[in-house]
Amino acid sequence: MAKLHVLTSDGTETILNGDVDTSVLEIMQDAGNSDLMALCGGCCSCATCHVYVDEQWLSAVGAVSEDEGDLLDSSDHKKNNSRLACQVKMTDALDGLRVMIAPED
Repeated sequence: MAKLHVLTSDGTETILNGDVDTSVLEIMQDAGNSDLMALCGGCCSCATCHVYVDEQWLSAVGAVSEDEGDLLDSSDHKKNNSRLACQVKMTDALDGLRVMIAPED
């Protein structure tokens, strides 16, 4: 079990527990968080689960894949710490990961 800190656009922070090898998106959905649209259901074919990874966690979450990068390029809100929540898998090393939900495009 790993802890995930989620900051919403209204400034509310929620701490969620999730299983290792589960995506950040799945953890949020399982907890009832509906702030991410996730129109494709987590298949990396849209950018509606866009989050910002806290800067201190960037190296731990790993690099953005080419497909993920292409989707993020379509966002007006892309930053250097942008990721798709469906593409970040929780690991023991990510226990305590902090993400902020990006504005919708």
